[in-house]
Amino acid sequence: MVETDTAQADIGVIGGSGFYSFVDDVTEITVETPYGAPSDSLFLGEVAGRRVAFLPRHGRKHHLPPHRINYRANLWALRSVGVRQVLAPCAVGGLRKEYGPGTLLVPDQLVDRTKTRTQTFFDGEALPTGEVPNVVHVGFADPYCPAGRQAALAVARRRDLDPVDGGTLVVVEGPRFSTRAESNWHAAQGWSVVGMTGHPEAVLARELELCYTSLTLVTDLDAGAETGDGVSQEEVMRVFAENVERLRTVLFDAVAELPDVAGRDCQCGRALEGLDIGIELP
Repeated sequence: MVETDTAQADIGVIGGSGFYSFVDDVTEITVETPYGAPSDSLFLGEVAGRRVAFLPRHGRKHHLPPHRINYRANLWALRSVGVRQVLAPCAVGGLRKEYGPGTLLVPDQLVDRTKTRTQTFFDGEALPTGEVPNVVHVGFADPYCPAGRQAALAVARRRDLDPVDGGTLVVVEGPRFSTRAESNWHAAQGWSVVGMTGHPEAVLARELELCYTSLTLVTDLDAGAETGDGVSQEEVMRVFAENVERLRTVLFDAVAELPDVAGRDCQCGRALEGLDIGIELP
């Protein structure tokens, strides 16, 4: 292990261990945050000449269910090592028949249907440091970084992966899958895919002025969009494993495509402009 002040990265990837295991000379570091421990260590390595910090969202042993992930600690840990842009792949269910298993969709909108998750750093509660964050309200009309989205779409098209440009990711509490009635209702709203981890990741990234891009891989047709017995964990894991190399290729290419941190011209890095947040960000 090494201390965080000797290890830095400017791009973060929140995903499984299958991604960083293909990077040479990975450095594992532990990071402490005011919000407790993140899901796991950070694994720092180089991709396409860029320093990248990989964080297993569910832990390296996949022991954390979606509702027990410490999302605040995860995002804070990434920022503390210098990360300013985040790529966040996740497995989702398709809510339309045309979004079958293997579809790569880069969403541009998000709907939150979670119930128990802390989704802000600015709750007015004192930190262990003694600082007290003010209650502030960040803009979230467009939850994903436009530059990150375009980078992901561009490299997926170059790889002939036929990505879907835009759509709404609805995030449910989990860990159970949707009932058929819930799935039909989600589809009736015009939403595209359903997952369990995209929120509060996206809004916490915005509160830390991080660019955040979601890349969703459809592993199944959600219960209301298919016939038969519905979604199973075995099916989800099988399809994700079959497509992980394809997803990893897009991620690594997107890392090279992202703008330099100093060259960011999106609104993500100015989300707190003019706001008195009451605490010092890492």
